[in-house]
Order: sequence, then structure tokens, then C-alpha cells
Amino acid sequence: MLTGRVTADREALVVVEVHGDDDQVARIEATIDTGYDGFLTLPRTVVESLGLSYLGPARAALGDGNEVRMDVFIATVRWEGGPRDVLVLEAEGEVLVGMAMLVGSRLTIDVEEDGPVSILSLAEIRALN
Repeated sequence: MLTGRVTADREALVVVEVHGDDDQVARIEATIDTGYDGFLTLPRTVVESLGLSYLGPARAALGDGNEVRMDVFIATVRWEGGPRDVLVLEAEGEVLVGMAMLVGSRLTIDVEEDGPVSILSLAEIRALN
């Protein structure tokens, strides 16, 4: 289970552990964005410090409807107890966890300042029932 908190600005945050190609590890606070259908966004400084493998360019639609070209990388994230390879879009600004990362999970948020955020594996939940 991953846990986090809600900020005063009503953002749901979790800490994501991202592993790079050279055994580099970064623990990064990320905002859960249910409007983002990808896995994860990271700023260039983090992508470079982790030495992530470049996959190529991709077109991405922003929340305002504009399309932009973004670079795509691959990273390994520690997720629900184990490693998971995910696509990373290089983007400045907040680090975002998108819906692709949350597939197979139950997301629970108490939307109030310092409210708990939890992400549970649906497979683990079903195994308990």
C-alpha cells in the first residue's frame, strides 16, 4: 500500500520511488492527476540525474487542449511492493502520477487538509475476500 496526504490546496500527494539505469534512486513527491492518462511525469533535472533511457518523442495533449511534443523515457518505479517499468514524460512543473499508473489499484482520498491518501492493489484486496 502506498500512502500520502492532501495539501491545503487540495492536491493528493504520494511519494514515488523511481529507479534509474545506473542504480540511481530518487524518492519524489508526486501529485495524483486523474485527468492525466499516462504513467508519470518528471522534470528534466530528475530524468538526467537518474540517467533514464530515452525512447523517443511523443505528442501529448495538455489539459487546455494544446498538443505538444514531449520526450519519453523508461523508468522502474517501486509500486505496490515491487518493481514496475513505466513510461515517463519529461515535463517541467509538478511531478504527476496518472491513471495508467493507477490501473489495478483502489485510490482513496479524504479530501481535507492533511487528509489521508491510500493506493491499494486490487489483486491484494480481492485475495483477502
